[in-house]
Amino acid sequence: MERKVGTCSRGIRGPIIREGDNLVDITVNSVLEACEAHNFSLNDRDVIGITESIVARSQGNYATVEAIAADVKAKLGGETIGVIFPILSRNRFAINLKGIAMGAKKIVLMLSYPSDEVGNALLTYDQLDQAGVNPYSDVLTLDKYRELFGDNKHEFTGIDYVQYYSDIITEAGAEVEVIFANQAKTILNYTKKVITCDIHTRVRTKRLLKEAGAEVVLGLDDILTTSINGSGYNTKYGLLGSNKATEDKIKLFPRECFDLVTAIQAQILAKTGKHVEVMVYGDGAFKDPQGKIWELADPVVSPAYTDGLIGTPNELKLKYLADNDFKNLSGEALKNAISESIKAKSSNLVGNMASQGTTPRQLTDLIGSLCDLTSGSGDKGTPIILIQGYFDNFTD
Repeated sequence: MERKVGTCSRGIRGPIIREGDNLVDITVNSVLEACEAHNFSLNDRDVIGITESIVARSQGNYATVEAIAADVKAKLGGETIGVIFPILSRNRFAINLKGIAMGAKKIVLMLSYPSDEVGNALLTYDQLDQAGVNPYSDVLTLDKYRELFGDNKHEFTGIDYVQYYSDIITEAGAEVEVIFANQAKTILNYTKKVITCDIHTRVRTKRLLKEAGAEVVLGLDDILTTSINGSGYNTKYGLLGSNKATEDKIKLFPRECFDLVTAIQAQILAKTGKHVEVMVYGDGAFKDPQGKIWELADPVVSPAYTDGLIGTPNELKLKYLADNDFKNLSGEALKNAISESIKAKSSNLVGNMASQGTTPRQLTDLIGSLCDLTSGSGDKGTPIILIQGYFDNFTD
């Protein structure tokens, strides 16, 4: 009988994870129990995704604001520090800011505008146009910002992030000065010691600051790269990818976890004879058209994955074949012609017109986004995702 189902993504329920839990056994058992309970089986090249949150939880990768403060003070001297281009997020950045402020006497907070790097808006472009402000060159003081735009609350959270971040800094014991600018070197008019908090543009920002004469330039990925008084840490990403755990503690992005995904892959093979792919996933790489927010606030979609997930899709566009190569065919003849084209396709379709319009992204970004959308970020209780049929095509 001809198959009638293609790709299928299932959220797999699992237990609440605590530090020290054996995530390999928990993941494998959860998937196999779901197979048995719902009468489906694993196949070769199925994909198992594990959310980064439970990986970091099992690792106990947490840190306090005191640990952040100690590292910031040791690396930047504890006086006036420029904090530039943070995203506007209570979950992602507010606790980090508290720790940074505790490690300084004064924070010069430089916010990008009209929005942050991932699309959280302070203002709209219409507001800038009406005020005659050029965001590419104009530097606004807090007073000028308030004079022109007043109070601006986030569309979804209802938070005035300018006031919110200012209060965090002063409550942590530091003086605060807020400016609005989009050129990194602007901060050097206020201080030569800078923490740049952007995520995906951080390498360029660090380079520009160093070339412009900064004395010390760190990114969030340079803070908590080693343990501070027994704290969690992340050698590669530091504070990037961290989330609020409590009012005074963050959960960091998981540390090295390639051994985890390969161990899950090996145990599934031993128990079922099926060769699956496994990945740890965080934020998906997609943008919300309503709120204009780019979901990806983690440094990468996937910090670890098995070798079968390396690369990009190699697919033909069915509608291109139907509308061009086989435009005079229909019905079974059309189906057979397209099937033969797929079977005969090259292993590398780069530049082939019949592949135009297919998604030119890494497999891990595509599949990780599917995992993130399936698991959600709330109370679904499915931190493990099973994706089946992703690598199938029209001929399978």
